[in-house]
Amino acid sequence: MTRLVFCLAAALSLAGCASSNLPLAPSQAAVADYQYVIGPGDNVNIIVWRNPELSLSVPVRPDGKLTSPLIEDLTAIGKNPTSLAREIEAKLTKFIQDPVVTVIVSGFVGPTSEQIRIVGSATRPSALPYRQNMTVLDAMIAVGGITEYASGNRAVLIRSADKGKQYTLRLRDLLRHGDVSANADLRPGDIIIIPEGWF
Repeated sequence: MTRLVFCLAAALSLAGCASSNLPLAPSQAAVADYQYVIGPGDNVNIIVWRNPELSLSVPVRPDGKLTSPLIEDLTAIGKNPTSLAREIEAKLTKFIQDPVVTVIVSGFVGPTSEQIRIVGSATRPSALPYRQNMTVLDAMIAVGGITEYASGNRAVLIRSADKGKQYTLRLRDLLRHGDVSANADLRPGDIIIIPEGWF
């Protein structure tokens, strides 16, 4: 975590002077076969068919585990709902004959490695859960846009999925001038750094 904060601080300091040398973010980058992965803070509804006493809603703890009746400290982080349901079924076979389990996730947070982070001169810098076909515009709406003093056209996108490759974003053109050609797809783990303008 300390390494991530250090990298973000270094990238933020470099964003102001280096973003003009970076390529523009590719407009098409969505992952077609993306599956949601459970993370700490997610709320998981476990439904055990014909066993209402075992069906409940539980949070995924900060350590990535959950506890439910008959099952203690089951790792949920990094799994999709279907694989978690199959694992719960396997654990319950000791107590129930042929259990049928459904897992429904709510209160989406997702794992830290897949969140979209917006830092710098956003109105509300935030970490957002990634969702299928999410774009820069979607992320900017979620954080309330850029501040009055933001240098939006010098914003930088750091793509963790491509080993930290950096791209320039034209946020001012997108948000203030409605230039939809400045929009771009996001991928899980992307970081958007918005520098302040120099006066």
